[in-house]
Amino acid sequence: MAAGRKRVGVLISGRGSNMVSLAEAALASDYPAQIALVLSNIPDVAGLDRARGFGIATATVDHRAFGKDREAFERAMDEVLRVNQIDLVVLAGFMRILTPWFVTRWEGRMINIHPSLLPLFKGTHTHRQALEAGVAEHGCSVHFVVPELDAGPVILQAKVPVLPGDDEDKLAQRVLAEEHKLYPAALAEVASGRARLEGGVVIRG
Repeated sequence: MAAGRKRVGVLISGRGSNMVSLAEAALASDYPAQIALVLSNIPDVAGLDRARGFGIATATVDHRAFGKDREAFERAMDEVLRVNQIDLVVLAGFMRILTPWFVTRWEGRMINIHPSLLPLFKGTHTHRQALEAGVAEHGCSVHFVVPELDAGPVILQAKVPVLPGDDEDKLAQRVLAEEHKLYPAALAEVASGRARLEGGVVIRG
């Protein structure tokens, strides 16, 4: 691995399609990050096998083992990230809402991708929301994670047209194709220092 590359931990809960796009981007010698760890909160998901196919270290911290103690679960995750010397955390289909403790600990060093043009359509079922709203454009956003859900400052966005005859599945597929290009680009911005979080806004340069 090239010197100076940021060590990235990717948190997943499923198949890890966005993780794969990041791992493929990181194969390039001039990419400013290496995917050093893929961590799942659910054992034996497909994304862990896909990560191993890239030679990436994997770990599981099963949230069910901690009952309703979300912070205890996150402290266990944080320990795994620390042991693996992770610099940046990337959420890629990680289906747990994080507590302020964890978000604050990784402030400015944790990013997420959301399938809408934030601040539009926060939460779930974003493609349904977009269709019901009758918007002409939809898309995806990569943002820094803050305690409020889907409210962090946006790093990059990609747009897709909403076409006649679109249903949720068709629109979701078109957005996902853009996610797979947008997330590696946004991670490169953060890992290289070209985009950083200062005072609640994204500073560039």
